[in-house]
Formats: sequence, structure tokens, C-alpha cells
Amino acid sequence: MSAITIDLPRENGTEWSVLVRDVDTGEELLRENARAALATASVGKIFLLHRLLAEVDAGTRSLEERVTRRPVETIDDSGLWYLLQAAELSLYDVAALIGAVSDNAATNTLCRVIGLPAVQQHTRQLGYTDSALDDVIRWPIPPGAPRTLSHGTAEDLVRFMSRLALGDDLSPSSADTLKRWLGAGMDLSMVASAFELDPLAHFGFDRGIWLINKTGTMSSVRADTGIVMSPTRRIAFAVVANWNRGTDGRGPVLAAMNTIGAQIRSELVG
Repeated sequence: MSAITIDLPRENGTEWSVLVRDVDTGEELLRENARAALATASVGKIFLLHRLLAEVDAGTRSLEERVTRRPVETIDDSGLWYLLQAAELSLYDVAALIGAVSDNAATNTLCRVIGLPAVQQHTRQLGYTDSALDDVIRWPIPPGAPRTLSHGTAEDLVRFMSRLALGDDLSPSSADTLKRWLGAGMDLSMVASAFELDPLAHFGFDRGIWLINKTGTMSSVRADTGIVMSPTRRIAFAVVANWNRGTDGRGPVLAAMNTIGAQIRSELVG
């Protein structure tokens, strides 16, 4: 029997892919269709950031390299860069914007620099065959373009976060850098809402909780994956929900995500 129990809402055609697992012991605290591949919106940007740092580790890329945002790469809504006067930033700053505010312009610019095919190949080489960044951000989405920005399974996402926590796949400095970028993430509206952290400053322990996460949001998608830690325990989680387009599944989904987060918190700090 799972340590975390919840009756996940199914109205509005809601589908779930969920996994909560102890990083160090492998104990599964919650599993629900963890191998189901669903749309994950911006969550797939983690594979872009990972590829960038893999190139840094290989000596083929420098985070001090500067890049200029092109007009076609500017997408409103998610992000800050489209509000800034500066059109040129370092790759470090571009990646930090992606980690902190899921910046769409930064994502498109970095995808041009790295190359989407390289990101997708890197993702497969890491063993994530059911998860990927599918495209750059486009609006409106033209005919023939992928209908999802990214897709993934809770199984893959928890494995990714667990390996990040354990320092696998990247050098220690690059793993720390990725944790720092994701640790600046300001969207705490989903699983993380139960931790009652400051959205603007939570890189470190706050009442015994330290969170690193990446979220994805679309009109019919909510996805949250990350690592949440106490001083003595680390738990990796991925909670992905998709519901029928044109219906309003957001409320029940967010309530369920909060409930899962509250039980994760209880596992960590009681």
C-alpha cells in the first residue's frame, strides 16, 4: 500500500501520470499510471537546460557566451525577457530565466543555439524514451507543427530529478548550476503550494523544506516535477494532469496536487 493515498479526480476526462519516490531508498510513496506519456507543457525545458550543461562539461560551450534574442523568438506571457530592454544576454542568464520564470523567449533563443534535434537526441541518450521537448514555443501553432511543447511520463521525470539529486550525468558544478536555476522557479501553484514557501526566494531550507522544481501550464495541462528535501530525506516527485480541451479541470486538479504536496510534506517533516 502506498504511503500517500489520494482519490484523483477524473472529471472532464482528466488523465494522470504520477510518481513520488524516495531518492535514496527507492521507496515508492505514490504511483498512478507513472508510465503514461502525457503533455507536460514547459516541463520539457529541463532537457534543454541539461543539454546546455552537458556541452559545458564537454568543453564545447561556455555559459559566458553571449546571444542576441531575435524578434521571431519573442513570445509573450511566460517569462520576463520580452519585458526587458536588453536583447543580448549570457547563456547563463538565458538559462536562469528559463529556470526561474520558464521564459519563452529565452527557451526559443537557447533552442536555436543548441539545436532542438541535439536536445532530443541527448534526451534519448540519457534513457528518456517516453519524454521529450517537442518543439520551440509557437503562437499560434501552425499546421504541421507538434501540438505539444513537450510530453513525458512521471517515471522519466522522477528518474531525471533523482539523478540530478544524486549528481549523476553532469559534473558536480553543472549539477549544482542546474539545481540553482530550477531552485529559482517561481511557480509554486501546484504540488509545491502545500509547502507554503516564498515564491520569490526559496533556495534553501524554510521550516525544514527545500524545493527544486519545474512546472508546466497550458489550458488543459498542469505538470509539476522536482525534488523536495528535509535535512535528512530527499523525495522526487512528478505529478502530471491532462484534461479535455474546452473544459475547466483546473480547480479539481490543483486541489489534488496540493493534497499530494501536503502528504509529501508530512513524509518529510511530520
